[in-house]
Amino acid sequence: MRRNRRTKIVATLGPSSCSEGVIHRLVEAGADVFRLNFSHGTHESHADLLRLIRAAEGHHRLPLGVFADLQGPKLRLGTFLNGPVRVDTGAKFRLDLSVEPGDQLRAPLPHPEIFAVCEPGTTLLLDDGKVRLQVVARGADFAETKVLVGGILSDHKGVNLPDVMLGVSPLTAKDRDDLEFALGLGITIVALSFVQRPEDLVEARDLIGDRAMIIAKIEKPSAIEHLYKIVDQADAIMVARGDLGVEMPPEDVPALQKRIIRACRYAGRPVIVATQMLESMMVAPAPTRAEASDVASAVYEGVDAVMLSGESAAGRYPIDAVSMMDRIIRRTERDYPYQRIVDADRAVPETTTADAITAAARQVAETVAAQAIVTFTASGSTTLRASRERPPVPILALTPHDRIARKLALTWGVHPITVRRFEAFDEMIARAVSVAKDEGFAKPGDRLVVTAGLPLETPGTTNALHIITV
Repeated sequence: MRRNRRTKIVATLGPSSCSEGVIHRLVEAGADVFRLNFSHGTHESHADLLRLIRAAEGHHRLPLGVFADLQGPKLRLGTFLNGPVRVDTGAKFRLDLSVEPGDQLRAPLPHPEIFAVCEPGTTLLLDDGKVRLQVVARGADFAETKVLVGGILSDHKGVNLPDVMLGVSPLTAKDRDDLEFALGLGITIVALSFVQRPEDLVEARDLIGDRAMIIAKIEKPSAIEHLYKIVDQADAIMVARGDLGVEMPPEDVPALQKRIIRACRYAGRPVIVATQMLESMMVAPAPTRAEASDVASAVYEGVDAVMLSGESAAGRYPIDAVSMMDRIIRRTERDYPYQRIVDADRAVPETTTADAITAAARQVAETVAAQAIVTFTASGSTTLRASRERPPVPILALTPHDRIARKLALTWGVHPITVRRFEAFDEMIARAVSVAKDEGFAKPGDRLVVTAGLPLETPGTTNALHIITV
């Protein structure tokens, strides 16, 4: 099943999309990668979803990426004695470690790590910023605050601290348990929440090793401060605009999105834009014009993938949402300025043989009017370099490893295919021609540009370029 677009679609699975029939239809509508949200569901339900995805993969003969999105630390209020309360702007409000239920004057906040870093002037955002507090005094187990923006508070509402870096690991005990379970299932992509600094990625890497690629979710201001080091440590990045928009002014988020995408493209890291892309399709069969423009803007910026969250997980129209995303992407990529806009942010190749070969492959493909660039890859690195160049032709990625093909399903412009191992270079070239013909990328007389690493299946050794005629 060939996709006639370069930007990929990530669909989150949930109550609206957990059946075999719906998952098949999501693939047919355009889903390339599925997100399993470990904030919800059980290990058994996630294992069932993965089994259904792999069945759809076999049926459609299309490698499908799957990533486990770990929950991360959740900072929440405790409970209230008599249900929801209203706190008024200008009033005093106390947060403390007491287990006593809250009222209109105070609330339990069972997180000593928050009190450890709060200082007078620190802002606390409750319930996604609907209520805003400012610390005026604090101790080891309490904070006295002034209500800057009042509203209704109820049990277990979330707490955000945009001004400080918390001394907590991004991996809770639940996350570690979920991580080992996901890796045991053979999931090879993991999304890490609550990333604040590059050391968070080092901690995750120590646990994961080379068993999975790590997506760092950029959702906190402290992550922006360390953006380039985080990009360097991660295998991919997600622009988690929902949480980022809570902790930062809304007017800052579009510029930050562009900055993150640019950093990822320069580093050759896949980047996903997520959250509220087609939010109105939770309840409506069509998006707003603003939402369609939002998706198109991300595509023009050259992102690797755009993601549906609640739209495909819990909305009324999960298949329509994926289909609409597919339509918007294809229409945007057909626009005359699209390639020129994407080219404007193309990174300068590094001074390595592999980068030189990959940059040359793009130029040669344009010069000889090739129909596709074919990459042979054991680790995925050859194909990632080709994608970083954002060539005007498809990238056909041939790999002997299912897990690599599934990872590459997330990458811009790449059509991954699993093939058997090759003993000789001539055999590999012959296979490139047959696959290109069978998959509809080329016909007799067309040209292909082939890149590979020699000796075969030696990771990181992109050093060969061939032009072949079908």
